[in-house]
Amino acid sequence: MARKKAKTQAKPGKAALKADKYDLYQKAVQSPEPDIDFAIRVYSKRFQREPQLMREDFCGTAALSCEFISRDPGNKSWAIDLDPEPLEWARKNTVGQLKPDQARRVTLIEGNVLDAHPKRVEVTLAFNFSYCIFRERAVLLDYFRVAYEGLRREGLFMLDLYGGPGAQQTMKETQEKEGFEYVWEQARFDPIQHGVVNHIHFEFDDGSRKNKAFTYEWRLWSIPEIRDLLLEAGFSEVEVYWEGTDKETGEGNGIYHKREHAVDDPAWVVYIVGVK
Repeated sequence: MARKKAKTQAKPGKAALKADKYDLYQKAVQSPEPDIDFAIRVYSKRFQREPQLMREDFCGTAALSCEFISRDPGNKSWAIDLDPEPLEWARKNTVGQLKPDQARRVTLIEGNVLDAHPKRVEVTLAFNFSYCIFRERAVLLDYFRVAYEGLRREGLFMLDLYGGPGAQQTMKETQEKEGFEYVWEQARFDPIQHGVVNHIHFEFDDGSRKNKAFTYEWRLWSIPEIRDLLLEAGFSEVEVYWEGTDKETGEGNGIYHKREHAVDDPAWVVYIVGVK
Protein backbone atom coordinates (compact mmCIF):
# COMPACT_ATOMS: atom_id res chain seq x y z
CA MET A 1 0.00 0.00 0.00
CA ALA A 2 1.24 3.51 -0.74
CA ARG A 3 1.92 5.82 2.16
CA LYS A 4 -0.80 8.18 3.31
CA LYS A 5 -0.01 11.83 2.88
CA ALA A 6 -0.25 14.00 5.96
CA LYS A 7 -2.87 16.72 5.73
CA THR A 8 -1.49 20.16 5.01
CA GLN A 9 -3.16 23.53 4.93
CA ALA A 10 -4.36 24.37 1.43
CA LYS A 11 -2.32 27.02 -0.37
CA PRO A 12 -3.34 29.11 -3.37
CA GLY A 13 -2.03 27.63 -6.58
CA LYS A 14 -2.80 27.30 -10.25
CA ALA A 15 -1.36 23.89 -11.09
CA ALA A 16 -4.70 22.15 -10.58
CA LEU A 17 -6.49 24.65 -12.82
CA LYS A 18 -3.99 24.16 -15.63
CA ALA A 19 -3.78 20.37 -15.33
CA ASP A 20 -5.71 18.14 -17.72
CA LYS A 21 -7.56 15.42 -15.80
CA TYR A 22 -7.41 12.92 -18.66
CA ASP A 23 -3.67 13.40 -19.04
CA LEU A 24 -3.26 12.92 -15.29
CA TYR A 25 -5.42 9.79 -15.41
CA GLN A 26 -3.28 8.24 -18.10
CA LYS A 27 -0.10 8.98 -16.15
CA ALA A 28 -1.44 7.82 -12.78
CA VAL A 29 -3.84 4.96 -13.49
CA GLN A 30 -3.37 3.38 -16.87
CA SER A 31 -0.65 0.94 -17.88
CA PRO A 32 -1.40 0.11 -21.53
CA GLU A 33 1.90 -1.63 -22.27
CA PRO A 34 1.62 -4.44 -19.66
CA ASP A 35 -2.13 -4.75 -20.29
CA ILE A 36 -1.60 -5.31 -24.00
CA ASP A 37 1.40 -7.55 -23.28
CA PHE A 38 -0.91 -9.70 -21.17
CA ALA A 39 -3.67 -9.79 -23.79
CA ILE A 40 -1.30 -10.81 -26.58
CA ARG A 41 0.49 -13.40 -24.40
CA VAL A 42 -2.69 -15.15 -23.29
CA TYR A 43 -4.24 -15.11 -26.75
CA SER A 44 -1.05 -16.35 -28.42
CA LYS A 45 -0.64 -19.20 -25.95
CA ARG A 46 -4.15 -20.45 -26.61
CA PHE A 47 -4.41 -19.98 -30.38
CA GLN A 48 -0.72 -20.06 -31.44
CA ARG A 49 -0.98 -16.68 -33.14
CA GLU A 50 -1.28 -13.06 -32.14
CA PRO A 51 -4.64 -11.25 -32.29
CA GLN A 52 -5.09 -8.48 -34.83
CA LEU A 53 -8.67 -7.35 -34.16
CA MET A 54 -9.50 -5.82 -30.78
CA ARG A 55 -12.40 -4.02 -29.14
CA GLU A 56 -11.88 -1.76 -26.14
CA ASP A 57 -15.07 -1.29 -24.12
CA PHE A 58 -15.45 1.70 -21.75
CA CYS A 59 -12.41 3.00 -23.63
CA GLY A 60 -12.16 6.52 -22.17
CA THR A 61 -9.08 7.97 -23.84
CA ALA A 62 -8.51 4.82 -25.96
CA ALA A 63 -4.99 4.30 -24.61
CA LEU A 64 -5.24 0.52 -24.90
CA SER A 65 -6.39 0.70 -28.51
CA CYS A 66 -3.52 3.00 -29.44
CA GLU A 67 -1.02 0.69 -27.77
CA PHE A 68 -2.49 -2.34 -29.53
CA ILE A 69 -2.33 -0.92 -33.04
CA SER A 70 1.27 0.18 -32.45
CA ARG A 71 2.32 -3.47 -32.05
CA ASP A 72 1.67 -4.57 -35.65
CA PRO A 73 0.76 -2.75 -38.90
CA GLY A 74 -2.09 -5.24 -39.40
CA ASN A 75 -3.76 -4.57 -36.04
CA LYS A 76 -7.10 -2.76 -35.84
CA SER A 77 -9.13 -1.65 -32.83
CA TRP A 78 -12.63 -0.34 -32.14
CA ALA A 79 -12.85 1.82 -29.01
CA ILE A 80 -16.31 2.31 -27.48
CA ASP A 81 -17.50 4.74 -24.84
CA LEU A 82 -20.85 6.32 -23.97
CA ASP A 83 -19.29 9.64 -22.90
CA PRO A 84 -18.38 12.00 -25.77
CA GLU A 85 -15.95 14.06 -23.66
CA PRO A 86 -13.12 11.50 -23.24
CA LEU A 87 -13.68 10.36 -26.84
CA GLU A 88 -13.11 13.90 -28.09
CA TRP A 89 -10.01 14.11 -25.90
CA ALA A 90 -8.79 10.83 -27.39
CA ARG A 91 -9.44 12.10 -30.91
CA LYS A 92 -7.27 15.17 -30.30
CA ASN A 93 -4.62 13.61 -28.07
CA THR A 94 -4.16 9.84 -27.79
CA VAL A 95 -5.25 9.01 -31.33
CA GLY A 96 -4.21 12.47 -32.51
CA GLN A 97 -0.59 11.75 -31.63
CA LEU A 98 -0.42 8.64 -33.79
CA LYS A 99 0.98 8.49 -37.28
CA PRO A 100 -1.76 8.85 -39.94
CA ASP A 101 -1.58 5.17 -40.96
CA GLN A 102 -1.93 4.16 -37.30
CA ALA A 103 -4.78 6.57 -36.54
CA ARG A 104 -6.79 5.10 -39.41
CA ARG A 105 -6.71 1.72 -37.68
CA VAL A 106 -8.40 3.01 -34.50
CA THR A 107 -12.15 3.59 -34.76
CA LEU A 108 -13.69 5.66 -31.97
CA ILE A 109 -17.35 4.87 -31.35
CA GLU A 110 -19.70 6.88 -29.16
CA GLY A 111 -22.05 4.12 -28.14
CA ASN A 112 -23.39 1.80 -25.47
CA VAL A 113 -21.47 -1.42 -24.83
CA LEU A 114 -24.83 -3.11 -24.23
CA ASP A 115 -25.64 -2.64 -27.92
CA ALA A 116 -24.36 -5.08 -30.52
CA HIS A 117 -21.69 -3.73 -32.87
CA PRO A 118 -21.15 -4.90 -36.44
CA LYS A 119 -17.48 -5.83 -36.21
CA ARG A 120 -16.51 -9.16 -34.64
CA VAL A 121 -13.09 -9.16 -33.04
CA GLU A 122 -10.59 -11.62 -31.59
CA VAL A 123 -10.11 -9.87 -28.24
CA THR A 124 -12.42 -7.60 -26.28
CA LEU A 125 -11.03 -5.73 -23.28
CA ALA A 126 -13.08 -4.29 -20.41
CA PHE A 127 -10.38 -2.98 -18.07
CA ASN A 128 -10.15 -0.49 -15.20
CA PHE A 129 -13.20 -2.14 -13.58
CA SER A 130 -15.61 0.03 -15.57
CA TYR A 131 -18.14 -2.77 -16.15
CA CYS A 132 -18.78 -2.69 -12.40
CA ILE A 133 -21.11 0.21 -13.19
CA PHE A 134 -23.62 -2.56 -13.97
CA ARG A 135 -24.96 -3.32 -10.51
CA GLU A 136 -27.81 -5.68 -11.44
CA ARG A 137 -27.01 -9.27 -12.29
CA ALA A 138 -29.37 -9.33 -15.29
CA VAL A 139 -27.75 -6.24 -16.82
CA LEU A 140 -24.22 -7.55 -16.37
CA LEU A 141 -25.29 -10.86 -17.92
CA ASP A 142 -26.70 -8.96 -20.92
CA TYR A 143 -23.36 -7.20 -21.33
CA PHE A 144 -21.43 -10.45 -21.18
CA ARG A 145 -23.75 -11.95 -23.81
CA VAL A 146 -23.11 -8.97 -26.10
CA ALA A 147 -19.37 -9.41 -25.55
CA TYR A 148 -19.65 -13.11 -26.39
CA GLU A 149 -21.54 -12.45 -29.62
CA GLY A 150 -19.03 -9.79 -30.61
CA LEU A 151 -16.15 -12.28 -30.69
CA ARG A 152 -14.93 -14.43 -33.55
CA ARG A 153 -14.76 -18.19 -33.11
CA GLU A 154 -11.22 -17.93 -31.71
CA GLY A 155 -12.04 -15.14 -29.29
CA LEU A 156 -11.22 -14.02 -25.75
CA PHE A 157 -13.03 -11.57 -23.49
CA MET A 158 -10.72 -10.04 -20.88
CA LEU A 159 -11.67 -8.15 -17.73
CA ASP A 160 -9.91 -7.02 -14.61
CA LEU A 161 -11.33 -7.02 -11.10
CA TYR A 162 -10.21 -5.80 -7.70
CA GLY A 163 -11.19 -6.96 -4.24
CA GLY A 164 -10.11 -8.18 -0.83
CA PRO A 165 -10.92 -6.89 2.67
CA GLY A 166 -9.11 -3.65 1.91
CA ALA A 167 -11.60 -2.90 -0.87
CA GLN A 168 -14.49 -3.13 1.60
CA GLN A 169 -13.59 -0.20 3.83
CA THR A 170 -13.29 3.55 3.60
CA MET A 171 -9.70 4.67 3.10
CA LYS A 172 -7.35 6.92 1.15
CA GLU A 173 -4.17 5.90 -0.60
CA THR A 174 -1.65 8.35 -2.03
CA GLN A 175 0.98 7.61 -4.65
CA GLU A 176 3.79 9.91 -5.71
CA LYS A 177 3.85 10.63 -9.44
CA GLU A 178 6.07 12.91 -11.47
CA GLY A 179 4.84 16.43 -10.76
CA PHE A 180 1.76 15.49 -8.73
CA GLU A 181 0.26 13.03 -6.26
CA TYR A 182 -2.50 10.58 -7.14
CA VAL A 183 -5.08 10.00 -4.40
CA TRP A 184 -7.44 7.03 -4.50
CA GLU A 185 -10.28 7.46 -2.02
CA GLN A 186 -12.71 4.72 -1.11
CA ALA A 187 -15.41 7.00 0.22
CA ARG A 188 -18.19 4.50 0.88
CA PHE A 189 -18.83 0.77 1.08
CA ASP A 190 -22.30 -0.71 1.52
CA PRO A 191 -22.02 -4.35 2.70
CA ILE A 192 -25.68 -5.09 1.93
CA GLN A 193 -25.62 -3.90 -1.68
CA HIS A 194 -21.87 -4.42 -2.09
CA GLY A 195 -21.84 -0.94 -3.53
CA VAL A 196 -18.82 1.35 -3.47
CA VAL A 197 -18.24 5.04 -4.14
CA ASN A 198 -14.65 5.84 -5.08
CA HIS A 199 -12.98 9.13 -6.00
CA ILE A 200 -9.73 10.06 -7.70
CA HIS A 201 -8.08 13.33 -6.62
CA PHE A 202 -4.86 14.95 -7.83
CA GLU A 203 -2.66 17.10 -5.60
CA PHE A 204 0.17 19.41 -6.66
CA ASP A 205 3.30 20.89 -5.12
CA ASP A 206 1.85 24.41 -5.05
CA GLY A 207 -0.88 23.21 -2.67
CA SER A 208 -3.66 23.13 -5.26
CA ARG A 209 -5.89 20.11 -5.70
CA LYS A 210 -8.11 18.74 -8.43
CA ASN A 211 -10.78 17.31 -6.14
CA LYS A 212 -12.99 14.43 -7.32
CA ALA A 213 -11.55 14.52 -10.81
CA PHE A 214 -13.23 11.15 -11.30
CA THR A 215 -15.97 9.47 -9.28
CA TYR A 216 -17.10 5.86 -9.60
CA GLU A 217 -20.26 4.29 -8.18
CA TRP A 218 -19.88 0.55 -8.65
CA ARG A 219 -20.97 -2.80 -7.39
CA LEU A 220 -18.01 -4.71 -6.01
CA TRP A 221 -18.45 -8.07 -7.73
CA SER A 222 -16.64 -11.22 -6.64
CA ILE A 223 -14.58 -13.57 -8.81
CA PRO A 224 -17.06 -16.48 -8.49
CA GLU A 225 -19.96 -14.20 -9.50
CA ILE A 226 -18.09 -13.01 -12.60
CA ARG A 227 -17.06 -16.55 -13.51
CA ASP A 228 -20.63 -17.87 -13.17
CA LEU A 229 -22.04 -15.04 -15.27
CA LEU A 230 -19.49 -15.53 -18.05
CA LEU A 231 -20.30 -19.24 -18.25
CA GLU A 232 -24.01 -18.44 -18.27
CA ALA A 233 -23.41 -15.97 -21.10
CA GLY A 234 -22.00 -18.79 -23.22
CA PHE A 235 -18.26 -18.76 -22.67
CA SER A 236 -16.79 -22.28 -22.73
CA GLU A 237 -14.10 -21.61 -20.11
CA VAL A 238 -13.21 -18.91 -17.61
CA GLU A 239 -9.62 -18.39 -16.48
CA VAL A 240 -8.40 -16.33 -13.53
CA TYR A 241 -4.90 -14.84 -13.59
CA TRP A 242 -3.46 -14.00 -10.17
CA GLU A 243 -0.53 -11.67 -9.59
CA GLY A 244 2.72 -13.06 -8.22
CA THR A 245 4.51 -11.64 -5.18
CA ASP A 246 7.94 -10.07 -4.99
CA LYS A 247 9.85 -12.05 -2.35
CA GLU A 248 11.83 -9.02 -1.15
CA THR A 249 9.04 -6.43 -0.88
CA GLY A 250 6.01 -8.66 -0.37
CA GLU A 251 4.18 -6.55 -2.96
CA GLY A 252 2.76 -7.63 -6.31
CA ASN A 253 5.38 -8.19 -9.01
CA GLY A 254 3.18 -7.43 -12.02
CA ILE A 255 3.40 -11.01 -13.35
CA TYR A 256 0.08 -12.83 -13.70
CA HIS A 257 -0.36 -16.59 -13.95
CA LYS A 258 -3.46 -18.73 -14.31
CA ARG A 259 -4.63 -20.02 -10.92
CA GLU A 260 -7.50 -22.05 -9.50
CA HIS A 261 -6.74 -21.09 -5.88
CA ALA A 262 -4.99 -18.20 -4.13
CA VAL A 263 -3.80 -17.28 -0.65
CA ASP A 264 -5.63 -14.74 1.47
CA ASP A 265 -4.74 -11.21 0.36
CA PRO A 266 -6.08 -7.95 1.82
CA ALA A 267 -6.06 -6.22 -1.58
CA TRP A 268 -5.78 -7.85 -4.97
CA VAL A 269 -6.28 -7.23 -8.68
CA VAL A 270 -6.86 -10.08 -11.14
CA TYR A 271 -7.42 -10.60 -14.84
CA ILE A 272 -10.41 -12.75 -15.78
CA VAL A 273 -10.57 -14.28 -19.26
CA GLY A 274 -13.65 -15.71 -20.92
CA VAL A 275 -12.91 -18.18 -23.74
CA LYS A 276 -15.47 -18.41 -26.54
